[in-house]
Amino acid sequence: MTSTPGLSLLHDPVQNRGTAFSTNERSQYGLEGLLPIGVDTLDLQVARIHLQLAALDNDLQKYLLLSDLQSRNQTLFFAVIMSDPATFMPLVYTPTVGEACQKFDHFYRAARGIYLPITAKGRLKELLAHWPQQDIRFIVVTDGERILGLGDLGVNGMGIPVGKLALYTAVAGVPPQLTLPITLDVGTNNPQYLEDPLYLGLRQQRVRGAEYDAFIEEFVQAVQALYPKCCLQWEDFANINAVPILARYRDKICTYNDDIQGTAAVALAGIYGALRISGQKLTDQRFLFMGAGSAGTGIAELISEAMVLEGLSIDEARARCWLFDVNGLLEDTRTDIADFQKPFTHTHAPTRSFVEAIESIKPTAIIGVSTVPKLFNQPVIEAMSRLNARPIIFPYSNPTSRSECTAEEAYRWSNGQAIFASGSPFEPVAINGRKFVPGQGNNVYIFPAMGMAVLATEATRVTQAMFIVAAKAVAEQVTQASLDVGLIYPPQSQILDASLRTAAKIAEYVFDQNLARASRPANIESHIRALAFKPTYPA
Repeated sequence: MTSTPGLSLLHDPVQNRGTAFSTNERSQYGLEGLLPIGVDTLDLQVARIHLQLAALDNDLQKYLLLSDLQSRNQTLFFAVIMSDPATFMPLVYTPTVGEACQKFDHFYRAARGIYLPITAKGRLKELLAHWPQQDIRFIVVTDGERILGLGDLGVNGMGIPVGKLALYTAVAGVPPQLTLPITLDVGTNNPQYLEDPLYLGLRQQRVRGAEYDAFIEEFVQAVQALYPKCCLQWEDFANINAVPILARYRDKICTYNDDIQGTAAVALAGIYGALRISGQKLTDQRFLFMGAGSAGTGIAELISEAMVLEGLSIDEARARCWLFDVNGLLEDTRTDIADFQKPFTHTHAPTRSFVEAIESIKPTAIIGVSTVPKLFNQPVIEAMSRLNARPIIFPYSNPTSRSECTAEEAYRWSNGQAIFASGSPFEPVAINGRKFVPGQGNNVYIFPAMGMAVLATEATRVTQAMFIVAAKAVAEQVTQASLDVGLIYPPQSQILDASLRTAAKIAEYVFDQNLARASRPANIESHIRALAFKPTYPA
């Protein structure tokens, strides 16, 4: 059975306008009779989706509705998301995407992106070439081993690259046709999926070692051959792979790891914002991390490099950053320290008590990247508040169920002293007659802007310094009115404008450092705004 040209058009998410096809277009494209006779504007279509979403009683159902919409009408999907980003970002990404990934194989509906199984080694370029778009500028790739704080989800982790790339477009205007989500399927060690008849990935234990490394190398070479201007973003790889992959490729191709570098930049942006409230200097801060993986060490390293720009040596800066994990404080008598943790392992008496570590080190800020909930308990917050007039409390673990504490707990236990930001959204809190608006230290303030800057400049590399530039650009946009209620990030309702401004700052740095392949425009920000995707139907 073959479909008519009109029906094929309605099934093409890029070209489909649904009920917004005009009367003339319906006649021209053979659509008459395939649609109700009424003709909608895009605004009316958006309003209809809002009504449909309002009729659903949980966020996962709303995620699935939006996912189906993306599969049938891309323009309308982005028009909806961009109509109210503060409302819709948590639905298409964290925290809702976590539950969606856990149930991805049960709710699978439509193909999106590329799946590369390790059983296809030797043929990865061939499989990648099946993607119809020839000019890909951004790939977000995962192997599904460490999805948010949820662990090994195998191919079910595809929801993360899909969601991240949707935010590249919705938050910073990166044209969606230039993006490609990819999952590398090397197996899963999750028995739940291996035993589930509906699981869609390889039913084998994860491949490790030289075979895995060779698979990654073949993938990188295939991407370089097919998409030479592509920026490759690594997402939700386990520490044992994330750190060496970034080290192997960061100086060879245009690439970065959002969990390491994007998380670090958004944390640094939050710190810059917090210091605008406390009135202190970055070089006077001491940081204690709950969690010593790639995210924690990534944040600590970027903070250290930012301190170097303000006059410290790298050793002096790293000495102000301490790590704490499941086995206690990382100090030099421990024998289980990984190489990437060693710069932040200092001389100290052994302790497995986080409160004791706080009392001894006297940090000005604690940052949670443990993915273990409730570790910032009342004694922790009270200790920080006793030592600091304005303690910085950042429970950054995602999703909400994994947050080290809630906004209400941090504000209440600190008696309103805390400068707070979290990885997942929390509602405003009233303490002692004051209203506090907790900020969400979400990487969405960084990676979409980085993507737009790379697009505008055709950058050859993504460097650490570019993330420091991004962090400063985000913090500079926070108004005094926001700081007065404790909000240290730009409001998400204005995130498109904030991202384009941040992208312009990054792009300026890229041009200044001769990292660009594109010619420098007369006005960088105007050039970026002209490049930005706008969810409208062609005239």
